[in-house]
Amino acid sequence: MSLKTPITVAYGDGIGPEIMTATLKILTAANAPIEPEIIEVGEKLYLQGFSSGIPDSAWESLKRTKILLKGPITTPQGGGYKSLNVTLRKTLGLFANVRPCTSYAPYIKTHHPDMDLVIIRENEEGTYAGIEHQQTDEVYQCLKLVTRPGCERVIHYAFEYARKFNRKKVTCLTKDNIMKMSDGIFHQVFNEIALDYPEIQTEHFIIDIGTALVAAEPERFDVIVTSNLYGDILSDVAAQIAGSVGMAGSANVGNHVAMFEAIHGSAPTIAGKKIANPSGLLNASIQMLIHINQPETATLIENAWLRTLEDGIHTADIYSEKYSKQKANTDEFADAVIARLGQKPSHFKAVDYKQDVRAKIECYGERKKSVVKKELVGVDIFIDNPQLSPEELGAKLEKINETLQLIVITSRGLKVWPNCMIDAPYTRHCSCRFQATKDIKNLKSISHQDIIALLQQFDALGLDVIKTENLYTFDGKLGFSLAQGQ
Repeated sequence: MSLKTPITVAYGDGIGPEIMTATLKILTAANAPIEPEIIEVGEKLYLQGFSSGIPDSAWESLKRTKILLKGPITTPQGGGYKSLNVTLRKTLGLFANVRPCTSYAPYIKTHHPDMDLVIIRENEEGTYAGIEHQQTDEVYQCLKLVTRPGCERVIHYAFEYARKFNRKKVTCLTKDNIMKMSDGIFHQVFNEIALDYPEIQTEHFIIDIGTALVAAEPERFDVIVTSNLYGDILSDVAAQIAGSVGMAGSANVGNHVAMFEAIHGSAPTIAGKKIANPSGLLNASIQMLIHINQPETATLIENAWLRTLEDGIHTADIYSEKYSKQKANTDEFADAVIARLGQKPSHFKAVDYKQDVRAKIECYGERKKSVVKKELVGVDIFIDNPQLSPEELGAKLEKINETLQLIVITSRGLKVWPNCMIDAPYTRHCSCRFQATKDIKNLKSISHQDIIALLQQFDALGLDVIKTENLYTFDGKLGFSLAQGQ
């Protein structure tokens, strides 16, 4: 008898307890060799004073099992409560979010019956780092931080996933026509890593046209890899056009810990009615079984689930007059899957994970780096500027420092000085760029003392400095963008 794998289980809020009970019932009936440890997280814990919705005892369980099967949770509105999902992803290093989006036509209505794609999104960086500031009474900032190792980890994972699951193509989606550095490094790393996988086709699209193509022609895609915000939006679009967000599961994977969950929310309006569809969480549990190297059980359950759909046993959210034979509640649906364990679908292609051992993928983002020469060549000084016009501000700043020259004043990235061509520029929030020389091709090094001296002169002028951003070159290449219109 094989040893059972310990897993941590959180029932969650809303419909969470109902669909988790149904899912665990199916896993038990399939003799899945797992040993659940139950933890409590979510709304109740938030209201008890745990700002992230998780107690110390839950962390201890996760450290032991390194696997979490989680029901949807409710985050109370207001009060500064932090998202538990974001906390778990970042604390546990769950860098890759894996969302299969498959259509189940004709039993689940969709315009795309041949859709079968997987979206792999970076899970820790970008705007989801949650670094935000209010800089004036009108201006708010959200920092988008992207690292090369972060890009390497998730892109390497996407290619390894494609190889292990016999996928033929990986598509990268970015917005590097605008964000040439932060999105540019993602695209660059994609091109570098693709060279190690010559058997896999690759392509790149700008995120806007890429999303449009997913919505219009999802059949053309196989594996998509993208950054955090883009992937979050895109994966819900893809799940919806596949037929139902309620059918999709997701994995949040790190090198040491993984979390599996349905992609939908806690749906409090139907909680307690036992009408929720457990399929999303069940599909997440199938991903979990593959991850912990139990492919035979994953095969058994997925084939039984597909046969249940074919036999017209459907919950209310996917019920149709044409293809449904029974409107099942949550428990009845679970019982129907259990009754079909050992059976295979006839319309859908039966899965057979036993043919290929698909254990977890580990990716560390440790490609060899070359040492670069980093030089400080300027500074952007951001100010809260309630009164001065661009011309007045430029006149004040042009000659205040002998070492550094005022190069440009911008507002939201757009040049407003010198030679402003805008009729009514927004100047409440300005960035004033200083360099030792105006020649962008022959920048000179400056010191931190030069910047300190400049800031003292801003203070003497009564200008309200709200932020500074140092400007660097790396091996002579600009480490900063030019202003629009510069």
